[in-house]
Amino acid sequence: MSSFQGIWVPLVTPFVNQAIDFVGLRRLVTHLLDSGVDGIVVCGTTGEAAALGKHEQLAVLDAVLELVPPQQVVMGLAGNNLSELLQFQSEILKRPLAGLLVPAPYYIRPSQAGLEAFFKTVADTSSVPIIVYDIPYRTGVSFEQATLLRIVAHENIVAIKDCGGNLGNTLALLASGKVDVLCGEDNQMFNAMCLGATGAIAASAHIHPELFVQLHRQIQDQQLAAARTTFFQLTPLIQTLFVEPNPGPVKTALALQGLIRDELRAPMQTSSETTTQRLKDILATLKHNAR
Repeated sequence: MSSFQGIWVPLVTPFVNQAIDFVGLRRLVTHLLDSGVDGIVVCGTTGEAAALGKHEQLAVLDAVLELVPPQQVVMGLAGNNLSELLQFQSEILKRPLAGLLVPAPYYIRPSQAGLEAFFKTVADTSSVPIIVYDIPYRTGVSFEQATLLRIVAHENIVAIKDCGGNLGNTLALLASGKVDVLCGEDNQMFNAMCLGATGAIAASAHIHPELFVQLHRQIQDQQLAAARTTFFQLTPLIQTLFVEPNPGPVKTALALQGLIRDELRAPMQTSSETTTQRLKDILATLKHNAR
């Protein structure tokens, strides 16, 4: 069974004048790899996948695969038209990958039986492992615990990105031992990993990724006091990156570091002046502390 461990970054999609900025993309991916992250998730929520055409999503994936070993790349696969989703899945799977990150079908709010059938269909037709993406505040539908445990029993479903906000479900998944649990709520990653989550898919790990890598390693090595110090060092950053809709503040912080341009596709908006200033202050503090 595949194993998903450590810090995975759900990659932003850089733009220049609304076109994909492949130069910025390569610069950012190289920076993340040099910082020691365990993997890259392409075209997730943070990558503004909903604002990208299918051809653009594949172009981003191909650009990432030129730089990153396939076993370190996961591709997002989201949609509510099942036949179109499966068609796009087959196109994606012409490329080598570590896995697919798949949320519940959004907006239509299927029943629990419908959710089971959906994930069984996607997992049955996939040649790579599936990571279930549990994010009810975006999809509009929540998994009941029994449903979730039946879904992850599928042999091709190997991990879950846990943004469900349901501690009971998280604990049941961890206790089951059936899947790797990757924390998807960045401000919960310390406690999740202490409880046994194998890592995190964390948008905030774009910024000072080496500190997130350090946090994971400290927890793995049972250095909990040091890990707590690292986490509290990161807490102001994590909180500020989510005061406005993701990935707005993440892109602002990356732009302040000279890695990409601060540009999103409508209806997403760039960060307010207040958030931008707060990020400047936080980045200055982190830089000072790193000396």
